[in-house]
Formats: sequence, C-alpha cells, structure tokens
Amino acid sequence: METTMESVCAEDRGVLKQILSTLHDRIGPQKFNAWFKHGTNVSMEDGCVKVAVPNPFTANWIEQHYQGDLAESAKVHAKQNVRVVVTIDPGLSGKCSKRDLDIQAEIVSRATQGRARQRMPIKSPALKHTLDEFVVGECNQLAYQAATASVNGTQNFSQLFIHGPCGVGKTHLLQGICNILAKKNNKSGAPLRWRYVTGEQFTNEFIVAVRNKKGNEFRDRYRNLDLLAIDDVHFLAAKRATQAEFLHTFNAIESAGRQILLASDTHPRLVGELNEQLVSRFLSGMVAKIDAPDKETRLAILKRKAEKINITLSPDVLDYIAVHIRTSVRELEGTLVKLSALAGLENGKVTLEMARDALADHLARTDSAVTLGDIEAVVAAFFGITPADIHSSRRTRTVSSARMIAMLLARRHTRMSYPEIGRFMGKNHSSAVLAVQRLEKVLADKDELIWNTPVGTKSMPAEEILKLLEEQIV
Repeated sequence: METTMESVCAEDRGVLKQILSTLHDRIGPQKFNAWFKHGTNVSMEDGCVKVAVPNPFTANWIEQHYQGDLAESAKVHAKQNVRVVVTIDPGLSGKCSKRDLDIQAEIVSRATQGRARQRMPIKSPALKHTLDEFVVGECNQLAYQAATASVNGTQNFSQLFIHGPCGVGKTHLLQGICNILAKKNNKSGAPLRWRYVTGEQFTNEFIVAVRNKKGNEFRDRYRNLDLLAIDDVHFLAAKRATQAEFLHTFNAIESAGRQILLASDTHPRLVGELNEQLVSRFLSGMVAKIDAPDKETRLAILKRKAEKINITLSPDVLDYIAVHIRTSVRELEGTLVKLSALAGLENGKVTLEMARDALADHLARTDSAVTLGDIEAVVAAFFGITPADIHSSRRTRTVSSARMIAMLLARRHTRMSYPEIGRFMGKNHSSAVLAVQRLEKVLADKDELIWNTPVGTKSMPAEEILKLLEEQIV
C-alpha cells in the first residue's frame, strides 16, 4: 500500500514529538523551556530537523550548546543519522516572553562567567599601517588629503567617512590616522583615548555586554573616547539594536567635539537597512571615495612593495602587472609575493614570460566585465533585499522598484537583450521592456522613488539612486 503525504507528515510529527521529549530529558526543563519552548519553531522534513529561531545570537547559542544533543535525540528515534539545521526567522521574535529572555540571559551569564570579566582596554594595540607608506594617486587623493587634514588640524574634519571597493586602502588610511593621533594628547593634556575596531567587533562586544548586563561598562568604554575609528561600518546593516546603540555613541562623541573615523565598502546611502538618522550623521561630515587604483598608482605601489620585500623586477614585468592586475592593492601585493616565491626558485630572476604564466589565474578574474549578478548584488544591497527577491514574483513597492532599476542598469551596462534580461530575472520580454520604459518616464519627470524598509519608508530622486548605483557598478 502506498504511503500518503498525510501519513508521512503524521509520522514525522510523531517522531519529532519523541525527539523533543528526549531532548527535554537530556538538557533539563529550564534550558529546554528557555531555548526551545517559546520563540523557537522545531520541525521535521525529509529526515532533517529544522530549528527556526528569532535572531543570530539564539542561533549561535543553540548550534554551540544544544545541536549535538538534538542530533543524538533524533538519531535514537529516527533510527538514522539526522541532520540538524538552524535558521533565523525574525518573525518569531515576538513569541519569546520576557521571562524566557531573562532565563536565557541567566544561562548565558553563568556559562560565560569568568570569560567576559576582563574589560577591554581603552587604548587599542599598535596598528600596522602608517600614512607615510600610503601611495597617493588621482584615485585616492581626496581621501588622503582629508586624512592628513584630520591629523594636522588644518580642517575641521571631526567626522570622516571613507568608502570604496575592497582592497583600495580604506583600512590603511584609518589605521594611519590612528597611529599619528595616538601619539598626541587630548585637550586636557592627558594621553589620547582611542579605539580602532571593525563593525563586527563593535557588534559582538555590544551583544556580550547586553547578555552579561554590562551595558554601562560598554558605554563607558566607547562614549568617553577622544577618537573612535570603525572599519567595515556596513556590517551594522540590518542590526537595529546595534545601530541604535551606535547612534547614541556617535552623538556622545560628536557633541563632545571629538573625532569619529568610519570606513565602508559603499556610500552611506547604499548601506542596506541602515537607520536614516545614522545616514544623515554620516553625510554631515566629510565623505571621501577611494576608487580602484589607476595605472600610475599601481606602478608606484608595485615599486614600493617590491622594494619592501626585496625583489627586483624589470620595468616590462612591472608594467605588465600594472596593466593587467587592476582590481585592488591587495591583489597587487599578492602578485608580488607569488613572484617573489618564484624568484627564489629561479635564482632571483623573474622574466616576463614567467610572470605571464604565474599570473594567468589572476588575469582570468580581473578581466571580467560587469555582469547581471554584479548589478543585482548592488541593487539588492541598496534596497535591503536579496537578489532572490528580485527574481521572485513579489510585487511589493520595494521589490518592484529594485527590479525596475536592475533591468535599466542591465540595459545600460551589459550587452544583454530584453528577452535575455527578462529570462535572467524570471520575467518575460515585455515585462523587461515595460519596466525600463516606466523608469525612464520617472527619470524624465524627475520624480522620486518610494520604498519600504524595516527601519521605515525611504524616498530619493530616481536619478540620484541611479547615479549612486552606477558609481558602485562601474
């Protein structure tokens, strides 16, 4: 007799009930109720146990502390090895009671007691980059001048936001500024209190402080600084609680007339799901972009790096590398390290032919043109959605606007036809044509686009959105 879908589902539910009962006995009622009873949805599908939780912290905690117990419980009742998958569903956040949250905090506090007691020092460790080593070119001149002005006091750059693609020198400038200012004293004559952290580090410290009920210590650590530098600030996107805390930190430092340095892969307005109040504060200071290095700058970087690692390269080899490796400073440096290793095998001599063979894989990656995937990634990040949303059948204001802009950018920056664009995005030829025509009319009328985000409704002139996105794509 064939097994019906209903009987399969009933069987899975029965097995799942037994699994949860065993898990309850293994970890105890307090932990089970705190982490699995409310705000967590456990299901079984195709022999896989799926655990949906409301936030990343809960997901990490369950993966680290209870995933093994859950897998063992499942193995007993499912009579086979069962995969346990933990996913995040923000819609579950409202189902977790205050009592459960208090119990979770108590469990975390007991488990981390002794590991989180050491306070972070106010002063950051020495950083490796200095402004003296920064190679200045047309692509980064504005950002470099802003950096030097901020340390010399020739301009009132108490806020500096540097943005650009990966590997072009943003971290170098931030660390260079910190290294110079760290040697100075504050207005009272005491050593400067400063910190250099990444967006991820700031977020992790905040989460630990909240869970351990050490919020006041966290605030004292950051809000009394003379200089705060945060690299990869785009990591705060979609993290509402962390953004709210950083907004208060930003206000405290700014109102005291102290300095804030920020770096991001994108312009403040292109950081998806970012609090509008933070965006306005980022834009109130100096915003400087760093582009990918031009050929002259690449040559200067190669010469300086080659001298530093003690490798001698002929002008034709240097020129060949500068012409073909165009994406980032890191890849230029990686290229020289590879050639340096080859030079050790070839008695210190690197020929042009050797360089061509050694860099074949680099050239294959750096010679690629703009693709629809590139366009979708930039557009999705701006609107705070995923590329999968653009491909979906959803017609919300946000998704429709993103899809429309992606189609127009595809026409401008790729050689794909309307039918090809439509097929790529899960639409037909006429849908692509109508979307482009609709956006062109909006541009002609100089109208704004309005869309919804988790932090509220946003609007911006369509022409300005396209300009920002095209800067990122090109």
